[in-house]
Amino acid sequence: MSKKRTIDFFFKRQEDVNDPQPERNSNMEEPINVEPEKNDVSNSREVNLDSLICDPGEQPLISSYPSYQRDEIRRLYIKLGPYQIQKSKYPSSPSGPNSSMRSFQQAWFKKFWWLEYSEKKDAAFCFPCFLFNKKPIGRVGSDTFTVAGFNKWKKVNCGKDCAFIVLEVKTPASAHNFSIRCYEDLKNKLCHIENVIEKQTTQQVMDNRLRLKVSIEAIKWITFQACALRGHDEGPDSKNQGNFLELIKLLASYNKTIDDVVLENAPQNAKYTSPDIQKEILRVLATNVQKAIRDEIGTAKFCLIVDESQDESKKEQMAIVVRFVDRDGHVKERFLDLIHVKDTTSSTLKN
Repeated sequence: MSKKRTIDFFFKRQEDVNDPQPERNSNMEEPINVEPEKNDVSNSREVNLDSLICDPGEQPLISSYPSYQRDEIRRLYIKLGPYQIQKSKYPSSPSGPNSSMRSFQQAWFKKFWWLEYSEKKDAAFCFPCFLFNKKPIGRVGSDTFTVAGFNKWKKVNCGKDCAFIVLEVKTPASAHNFSIRCYEDLKNKLCHIENVIEKQTTQQVMDNRLRLKVSIEAIKWITFQACALRGHDEGPDSKNQGNFLELIKLLASYNKTIDDVVLENAPQNAKYTSPDIQKEILRVLATNVQKAIRDEIGTAKFCLIVDESQDESKKEQMAIVVRFVDRDGHVKERFLDLIHVKDTTSSTLKN
């Protein structure tokens, strides 16, 4: 007695990702689950706003943190802002041998927004330079405002030679100005290149999906109406570019969102209107229809009805129709496929 055949014998189903996997042989060794190694963070520290050291004279250098954590630390410090402790009187100290006593002045905070004051060292520091203590390529800078601290108050109130002014007005490529640019870039997240690229990429994905959806819906409608997709002349100057392109024009004329992404407004490499794209969409639709027919038949009995004829191009085409009894006991016929054959002999059609 021959083995019972189902529709899948003739038209093999595609493997479903939800199908259960075959049972593992008991003799096979189980794979060892190895966790990926992470960076060594034995020296890393958990940091939050409450644990940050505010005094610039006691702060650990940014370079002492793990590289993957430094930007996060910088953002926390930016959130706190420069450490500008307000006092009516700051400690006095001689600025040099046989000189008068001088001290830090609170008014300097208003003139130089980046300025910080350390009670621990009685010295001034630069906030951006502390956060981005790195020099541009080919440049050498001092660590006075980042590590040691500046306390030569005599060199502050001396006109254009003021140490703070000199630090600001150096060349644009100086270490201080380089740190200022890094500070502004990190502070303004919306201008980050990765955010700009991500935003553009997301918009492009949405536009591409809408453009492809319009092409799919147009092809579905034309196919359901049994109309031809392409026209005799689809050139840009043609008065009738065929059903497919003319239908897309009609949809775009009633919807500005669609009009902004299709045809002339679409990128040259992503219009989704070429004959190859049309055929690919039709193949996907045909596959879905065949799958629905297979699911409808299930394990019921069926038979195949096969016939052939020539098309207008004189090619032999074999039509395959499946006849079956559904679950309600009704006899149904479904057109399944149209296949090109090299000849019309019975053996060829059978194979």
